[in-house]
Amino acid sequence: MHIYPFISAFFVGIAFPLSAVEKPNVLFIAIDDLRPEIGCYGAPQVKTPHIDKLAAQSMRFDRAYCQVPICMGSRASLLTGILPTSKRFVGECRADVDAPDAPTLPETFKKSGYATISNGKIYHNVEDAAKRSWSEPAWKPENSMKSVDPKTNLRLSKSKQRGLIFESPDVADDVYPDGEIAKKTIADLQRLKKDGKPFFLACGFFKPHMPFYAPKKYWDLYDRNTIEIAKNLSRPTNAPEQLKGSGEFRSYHLGDYKENSEDFHRMMRHGYLACTSYTDKLVGDVLAELERLGLAENTIVVIWGDHGWHLGEHNFWGKHNTMHLATRVPLIVKAPGKKAGSTTSLVESADIFPTLCKLAELEIPKTVQGRAFVNLFDKPDEPFRQAAYSRFVNADAVITEHFTYTSYNSGKSEMLYDLKKDPTENTNVASKPEYAETRTKMKKLLAQRLSEASK
Repeated sequence: MHIYPFISAFFVGIAFPLSAVEKPNVLFIAIDDLRPEIGCYGAPQVKTPHIDKLAAQSMRFDRAYCQVPICMGSRASLLTGILPTSKRFVGECRADVDAPDAPTLPETFKKSGYATISNGKIYHNVEDAAKRSWSEPAWKPENSMKSVDPKTNLRLSKSKQRGLIFESPDVADDVYPDGEIAKKTIADLQRLKKDGKPFFLACGFFKPHMPFYAPKKYWDLYDRNTIEIAKNLSRPTNAPEQLKGSGEFRSYHLGDYKENSEDFHRMMRHGYLACTSYTDKLVGDVLAELERLGLAENTIVVIWGDHGWHLGEHNFWGKHNTMHLATRVPLIVKAPGKKAGSTTSLVESADIFPTLCKLAELEIPKTVQGRAFVNLFDKPDEPFRQAAYSRFVNADAVITEHFTYTSYNSGKSEMLYDLKKDPTENTNVASKPEYAETRTKMKKLLAQRLSEASK
């Protein structure tokens, strides 16, 4: 009769360690300015073997969209799970200012017993929501645009704020800030493994954001003469004057290149691809350590780009508009026990917050406006959203399976593109009679999403 208390004590004693082990870790990898221009998304000229390998073990979301096509707003929206409005996540925004009472994604995990760590660029501003989000001070290198080539930072004229837009010195991976971020993340994985506590580890790489600085070996992966450049260099037909490209690249010296010449296009694409391959290698280093430590089987891995990017299409460089190339993002999620595959169902960056909570069996804060897309792992062909929503400054947009629609200044100007017939958005058909019914439907969908965002 003395055996039962012993058995009871034994099982009580092991219950807590088991529940701790069963909590999945999260490795959240954010990549700045990465559009779906990687191998696993059907871009064979781009060399990204490490991300491609992970994608083969994960669910790849082919129609994922950001809520704000600029770093600050996109990250604030994802990390709070809240949609933007004309007064929220605009310009130099911060989660602490625009949504101070909304629990953040890492804060939610922290309150559930997770160690939460931020390396590199996660929030746009490292101090934003830092005390409530992270278990220890958020960390990033001092200079995200660090140059190691003395010629690069020479002020060639007083009109430019920055140095050359490109450099390719023969240096080691860890000389640049992103290399430091990978090393810090690897060291943290080793420390977290020893601690045995569930973790939410966020790793934010700066590249391929401009300037295009990467070790020479990544530039050497590409023959500039064979790099494909955009075929649609002209402005979209009938586009309203409000449609603009980003002028960020003009804050750098362009060297001897003439803006928008063919040589300029090839150089810019070459730089973007080199930086993408550099980041891919660093992602591979982090994932290899996760595997080596035996943590991969119980870790949710997310790879996410904060917004899209124009690579010379319409002679645009960068984000800062609501066209398809600026709002569509790469999203790859590997979850323990979930199927690998791909889905074309529409999802949003704001949906990542509730999805991670559901995968980790955490309560989703009531402030979250995104929706968990966990069902897509089992039913990837199932429709999820009728329309994705994105906005930038005075432009509100919705994207459906076949169309993109943008309303400027509450409908004073409009854009409508037929993605089925015109996937590269070369002709605005908003004023064409044959698209009148579609335009009306898209306006209704936008009104629904605007109402949802304003709640």
